[in-house]
Amino acid sequence: MGFPMIIRMILVILTMGLSGWGCATIIPRAVLERVNGDITFEALKKNPAAYEGQVVLLAGIIVRTTNTPGGAALEIYQTEMDWEKRPTRTDVSEGRFLAEYHDFLDPEIYSKQRQVTIAGKVLGVKHMKLGKMDYPYPLIRAEAIHLWKKTKPLPYDPYPWYPMGAPWGPWGMWGPWYTPYWYY
Repeated sequence: MGFPMIIRMILVILTMGLSGWGCATIIPRAVLERVNGDITFEALKKNPAAYEGQVVLLAGIIVRTTNTPGGAALEIYQTEMDWEKRPTRTDVSEGRFLAEYHDFLDPEIYSKQRQVTIAGKVLGVKHMKLGKMDYPYPLIRAEAIHLWKKTKPLPYDPYPWYPMGAPWGPWGMWGPWYTPYWYY
């Protein structure tokens, strides 16, 4: 092997490696390509029948998981999504939706208060009781579900703020000779 051949091989390997970095997604790319990004949850909630057959991407918090012989059903309250498609502002919702999945989903894993992102086909509307009222749930046939890892708030501030030199005076514990700041 000559020197130019080795350089070409290195360039090919680097190009292949760098081009694959941006390809990882939480929802399979084949499903994402079919998602109609123009459909908002507000529009879907108002008229689910108008979007039957369309593929949507929704995020939210699980309220309940129910398994049936035909698969599983997730009751989810919708939230906004961030750039990763992770649910954000979990205390604000435009409503609830149902996601049917073709397989068993363990209710201990897909439990209440877990964050999910779902891509699936709109099937229409399903009316169910929510408390004492009849609630119209947009019904989604989930093609892909991403269950986000649980996050715990830190018990402390990872970047504590102290006044300069506190609590040992204006220069810190070591005096003016070892302070990270130079005074001119």
